[in-house]
Amino acid sequence: MSFAAPSQVSLDLAELTSAHLDIRGFFRDLAERLKVCVPFDFVKIVLYDPATNLMRVEVAEGPIADRVTRGDLPLTSASGWTWQRQEPLLIPDTEDFDYTTLPLPQLQPALRRCGVRSQVHLPLTTARQRLGVLVFGSERVGTYRREDLDQLQHVTAQVATAVDQAISYESLRSHQDRLQKERDRFRLLLDVSTALSSKLDLTALLQEIFVLLRRMLRHDYTSVALYHPEVDQLRLEALEFPSADKPVTLAPGLVIPFDATATGTVFRTGRPLLLTRDTFTFERYPSEITRLLIDQGIASLCIVPLRAHNRVLGTLTAASLGAEHFSPADLDLFVQVAHQIAIAMDNALAYKQISELKDRLRQEKLYLEGEMRTEHNFEEIVGQSAPLRRVLRQVETVAPTQATVLVLGETGTGKELIARAIHSLSDRRDRTFVRLNCAAIPTGLLESELFGHERGAFTGAVMTKVGRLELAHGGTLFLDEVGEIPLEVQPKLLRALQEKEFERLGSARTVRADVRLIAATNRDLEQMVAEHQFRSDLFYRLNVFPMQIPPLRDRPDDIALLVRHFVARFARQMKKTIDRIRPEDMETLTTWHWPGNIRELENFIERAVILTSGQVLDVLASPLRPTPPPAGVHAGTPGISPTGASQRLQDAEREHILRVLRETHGVVGGPDGAAHRLGLKRTTLQARMKKLGITRQFR
Repeated sequence: MSFAAPSQVSLDLAELTSAHLDIRGFFRDLAERLKVCVPFDFVKIVLYDPATNLMRVEVAEGPIADRVTRGDLPLTSASGWTWQRQEPLLIPDTEDFDYTTLPLPQLQPALRRCGVRSQVHLPLTTARQRLGVLVFGSERVGTYRREDLDQLQHVTAQVATAVDQAISYESLRSHQDRLQKERDRFRLLLDVSTALSSKLDLTALLQEIFVLLRRMLRHDYTSVALYHPEVDQLRLEALEFPSADKPVTLAPGLVIPFDATATGTVFRTGRPLLLTRDTFTFERYPSEITRLLIDQGIASLCIVPLRAHNRVLGTLTAASLGAEHFSPADLDLFVQVAHQIAIAMDNALAYKQISELKDRLRQEKLYLEGEMRTEHNFEEIVGQSAPLRRVLRQVETVAPTQATVLVLGETGTGKELIARAIHSLSDRRDRTFVRLNCAAIPTGLLESELFGHERGAFTGAVMTKVGRLELAHGGTLFLDEVGEIPLEVQPKLLRALQEKEFERLGSARTVRADVRLIAATNRDLEQMVAEHQFRSDLFYRLNVFPMQIPPLRDRPDDIALLVRHFVARFARQMKKTIDRIRPEDMETLTTWHWPGNIRELENFIERAVILTSGQVLDVLASPLRPTPPPAGVHAGTPGISPTGASQRLQDAEREHILRVLRETHGVVGGPDGAAHRLGLKRTTLQARMKKLGITRQFR
């Protein structure tokens, strides 16, 4: 057998070490180079792995290399024996060798199976460490002899040096790669933090998250689910699925069950989840969402919790159509990015909550300012009659509860004042009392007034508006003339009352509203239900605690008190001194039936105060001319003809309104309008003008 010169071997290995960048390629090329200096039918490089305490076959080359054992070898193998003893193991003839000198009983059968007739194991050792073993094998007897050991050990020493250098170089390059990956990861996290820190709007934040994730991971689907503690629900907030080849049936607002879904599992446990085609199955997560995702072709998912300040806000999901698309390294990076996203998400949610509270406070301020500018029918409940005391006892009974109250009674009986009294005596007295006259708002705008709308929800919706339900959150909502609510709006109102949640027009986001409802009407709701003009389920929901407000004709004992109250109020407003009412005039006022109830009495006294020039109220200056009393009601006021008096009253009222309209040049509303001067609401004045046939032609 002939071996190449040592100098040639050294030169070849030196070139080889500097020519390769990966260790596997170096080993394969090294085995090829050894052919020029050592004959073999196979050569193995076996290195010791301290992590597993095993001998690992790094490369096996040669014509019969496929017969040689690969993978990990125990220390009881021939390579392990050689590495431990640090001396060559030479077997010139595998058939004529005394194996009893070695504690390796399986060596001879193994050599026979692979057809090896001669073999030599040489320790790969440098001054720094014991690397492993270099193994040569041949199908011929006597290929390796004892007199060749010096030359073989010289070759092995050169190989050991080259292997040691290659391993050191590989370790250095691997360390540099890890450092570079760490730098790239920190740069990515810094970019994420920088990009998200300035996003306080939740919608803009979600869009930025999707952009960042597209840069970070190759994936086909992204979604964000957030937990809504007020309803104890996990909801899909946003999703992006650009590669879907069929319509996506998932949509924002979808409720995700805590059980039977991968997303719910991650939220509940707070641990990330990496799923492949084998683990993401309907059998494992039996929910409709799982079926929809699988139907869209999703085969692997990476789901991480959005955790901030020791609480889980929701989950972040990246999914792929590939079966095993994500690696554990992807999951680890995803978890770190999710932490940055969760902090930004927490800030955005806090900002959104603060913005909504500020908007609600602004709306409440505007509403209350409007309430302060609006003059109520009367400032306090006046009266001592038995029917009124009975109603007030009912108010005291129901006010501390949260029950819905339905106030029934003729127009002008003071139903709103009773509603305010209920609110003032309730636990919600410190929150807003919001009222809405359902008859005073056009049908098309009533839904927007109740529930609010988003910008662009309909033509003319130039900004987001908070509805009366949302404005009354924590307080009381008073719906006057509730019988005028259109049939198409009633189901949504019913759901808002029962579920305490609703959606603004043009929005899919559910808004929570804890509202105590007081409704009022002068109509017969039961009759309307029978005539299919009012929903029966809404009627039953409103009719929890009905209260019947008595008309003024059933409270004759209170008329004198109300007259004195109104005279004092209007005299004070008009800077007049009126301190006496004739007994016969008071008797006339007390015995009249007042079909318009307290509102009619109030307006009558206001006209009388206007027309009074002395200190005695001049009732005859504003004679009684109300409409005929209801059927069955006696209107026998002495000395007064109802029909003629009514006509004279209407003429005087018409002339008074015309005079004020001339002074305001036909302007009805506003601080300088006729309604303000007359002390009436704009809608009330317009109704009276229509009734009296007055048109605005004064400009």
